[in-house]
Amino acid sequence: MNKKKKNFMDYVPVCNPAYSWDADANGIVTVHVKNQGFYNWLAQKLFHKPPVSHISLDAYGSFVWQNMDGIRNIYEISKLVSAHFGRDAEPVTDRLVTFVRILYQNKLIGYVKRSER
Repeated sequence: MNKKKKNFMDYVPVCNPAYSWDADANGIVTVHVKNQGFYNWLAQKLFHKPPVSHISLDAYGSFVWQNMDGIRNIYEISKLVSAHFGRDAEPVTDRLVTFVRILYQNKLIGYVKRSER
């Protein structure tokens, strides 16, 4: 029973290709999520909900999003965040792990196996 525990910092996040996104001139990312399915259709008809939700990320989230390329793991991204934002991003690891988990729970990202370099 020697199961190797996986370290979350070794996970390689990648943006879900089902959602489009863009960045403005300041680098702020907006993710566009199509609201599909019966319940979304019903909400659109009854409550005038939009067919597409636009999720704007802050500067930190935008920086992380643009560095989730399917190559870098979470540890490497944390080092990039530290280098770019310095002390303003502290505590980097806690904030980054929480942010990535929220993105994953909302199906905005997935994880891929790290390709051998």
